[in-house]
Amino acid sequence: MAGQSRGEQRVGLLNGFAAYGMWGLVPLFWPLMKPAGAVEILAHRMAWSLAVVGILLLVMRRWSWAGELLRQPRKLALITVAAAVITVNWGVYIWAVNSGHVVEASLGYFINPLVTIAMGVLLLKERLRPVQWAAVGVGAAAVLVLTIGYGQPPWISLCLAFSFATYGLVKKKVNLGGLESLAAESAIQFLPALVYLLWLGSRGDATFAAQGPGHAALLAATGVVTAVPLICFGAAAIRVPLSTLGLLQYMAPVFQFLLGILYFHEAMPAERWAGFALVWLALSLLTFDALRAARRGARALRESAEAARAVAADTSGEVAEVVAVAAGTAPEAAGVTAGAAETAGSTGSTGQTGARGAV
Repeated sequence: MAGQSRGEQRVGLLNGFAAYGMWGLVPLFWPLMKPAGAVEILAHRMAWSLAVVGILLLVMRRWSWAGELLRQPRKLALITVAAAVITVNWGVYIWAVNSGHVVEASLGYFINPLVTIAMGVLLLKERLRPVQWAAVGVGAAAVLVLTIGYGQPPWISLCLAFSFATYGLVKKKVNLGGLESLAAESAIQFLPALVYLLWLGSRGDATFAAQGPGHAALLAATGVVTAVPLICFGAAAIRVPLSTLGLLQYMAPVFQFLLGILYFHEAMPAERWAGFALVWLALSLLTFDALRAARRGARALRESAEAARAVAADTSGEVAEVVAVAAGTAPEAAGVTAGAAETAGSTGSTGQTGARGAV
């Protein structure tokens, strides 16, 4: 990252804004699918996503990973789990938006970082810093306040948060590129989606061909709506620091929250405001702690680099001193060698004289 040009970082930042901006504005898209139901929209999204990513991979000629994936049953099983979990996430989100629960859906993505941290502690045995524990505690209090306000737990928010956190955990273990992973997941989703759409059509309940070409085009565009933000995110992830991406991720739920209030005119009673305020406090604590940890890490890295340079400089000085001593000793060694040669010459002359006398 450090060696990248400002232009590359600017491109990455723009792609990050584009990705999270599109994810934040997507609640405006799903109502356009009506009168199609949430499950039909979901099935079209699953089917058309495979078509879009298939074309992209064909153009980019990135197919070598597929053969390797088929030879790894464990990784293939994880991809299947990821496909199932993201199917639940997509379906609940589409239903929530088209049923007038945009604000509650946005809450799911607000609390997702807290759920991810909790899963890290419970499943991966990760250790939290005190501020992170405080954030998780405040987040739990927020869910309690919202449960009291709703009269029941915020199931939509919790389902979205836990499904997406699980998806992230599985994706981390799979360790496959974003586009490749989406292609593999869509390939697994495709057959069930196709079977459902054919069954729906056989009953005469499908809206794809019954509502005109505009409606059909919108249903087909669900693949583009799925793939394009992911491509932008991939372009951002390799160009900007993770700390920046961590801050950008709040754009999507903020946009969704504002759309729910200002565009869809959803109710926000006092207890809901109180719950959201606690969630935002928890996220503020997390952000503060993450930025502080990033600064400490950068400072430690700088200090390590400076220490390494100092050691290298000291070593260079010692080497130079040894060379200088060696250079100073060389004339003395040369003088000793010359004296030895002279003595050897005298002895040689004496030997030769004695020999001649003997003959």
